[in-house]
Amino acid sequence: MNIRTATRHGLALALSLLAGIALSPAQAAAGKEPPPDNQLPLDELRTFTGVLDAVKQDYVEPVKDKDLLENAIRGLLSNLDPHSAYLDAEAFQDLQIGTTGEFGGLGIEVGQEDGFLKVIAPIDDTPAQRAGIRAGDLIIRLDDVSVKGMALADAIQKMRGKPNTAITLTIIREGARKPLKIKLIREVIQVKSVKSRLLEPGFGYLRITQFQARTAQNLEQAIQELEQQNKAPLRGLVLDLRNNPGGVLNGAVDVVDDFLDDGVIVQTKGRGNGSDQSYKATPGDLLKAAPIVTLVNGGSASASEIVAGALQDHRRSLIVGERTFGKGSVQSILPLGNGTAVKLTTARYYTPNGRSIQAEGIVPDIQLKPMKVAADNGADTDAIKEADLTGHLRNDKSDKAAEDAPGAVDAKAPDSDLAHSDYQLYEALNLLKGMTLLQPLKTTESAQSPIQK
Repeated sequence: MNIRTATRHGLALALSLLAGIALSPAQAAAGKEPPPDNQLPLDELRTFTGVLDAVKQDYVEPVKDKDLLENAIRGLLSNLDPHSAYLDAEAFQDLQIGTTGEFGGLGIEVGQEDGFLKVIAPIDDTPAQRAGIRAGDLIIRLDDVSVKGMALADAIQKMRGKPNTAITLTIIREGARKPLKIKLIREVIQVKSVKSRLLEPGFGYLRITQFQARTAQNLEQAIQELEQQNKAPLRGLVLDLRNNPGGVLNGAVDVVDDFLDDGVIVQTKGRGNGSDQSYKATPGDLLKAAPIVTLVNGGSASASEIVAGALQDHRRSLIVGERTFGKGSVQSILPLGNGTAVKLTTARYYTPNGRSIQAEGIVPDIQLKPMKVAADNGADTDAIKEADLTGHLRNDKSDKAAEDAPGAVDAKAPDSDLAHSDYQLYEALNLLKGMTLLQPLKTTESAQSPIQK
């Protein structure tokens, strides 16, 4: 018996043993076949072992069994959907480090589309963001290597590396006439999950760059610091989720919980045990019902969409910007016990009202594209007003009128520099101030006609 015959004999014996294990004692005694869903696909397994045997015996160069089997596993998972993947020991370790907020590389969240890498979002203050990488860019080459058909985990691993080393990305961008080559220098990426500042007295700004295990705690601390700077509770908040690629589910749930008193935050539904879950809010709204405007765009994905969808369904925030990415699936990390793991899509996300995020995204209440504002250098065309007329009557209550206005806020427009640097944020602040002005009217109306929550 030659080596090939022996190999096939051994594989056939292994399949026979597996087939025997698949039968329960009752089925074996009765001589019945197991249900189709539980039956091993013997013909397909014979094909697989035949291919494996052919590669081992006849491929032009010897290949290690470990490499062959790992590549087979990668192929099995990568063809399920863009987010399922096999994580070797190094990739699994990188994933664990990434959820804590520090890892090495370029600072890009990517997925796969048509065999290429699609940028979901660049992370703030990273080489990718500073070089102008945009959500929606398609990466077609890493240095001189085409990514067509490359496993997602392998592509991510290639983009990572020692700090101060260079890599050139070739990207295709909508509207660009030809591919762009962008050279990046790798850094140790330290993601600061929450950034904050006062836009104006009473109006805060919170940007969440990525959802991590401690994001909700960082957000709570940021709100406290904003109120200390403001020397009073905030009158309104802009929550910026633009280009936030997602992250840890519990981090997103805890953030929503900080702004709700009760109700469902998100639901997950799948086939496996424990896949069907409903996450609910607990009492306590950090802003005490002060209005929120949430900014989103095409780079807002996964956990960001959970937050935006929950706040939108509960009418807790006005959602402004562009339709979100549409990643409404749950990935579970299943360790395999040898330092490796499988990242497997196990469920779908649904908003409190039962909407699926998958491939649909969150549609903003007010759609607003990013724009550049140019200064008007034309002639001064201020119209003549009553106060300009000779002999006009004086207002005998001018000083007190503004003070007595219900819910009065500083009526001046936000800083014009903000309009030039970030037009969407400028408009979000204007909307927030308008919502604040209407609050007393809502209070009076609700007192006359209670609405059930």
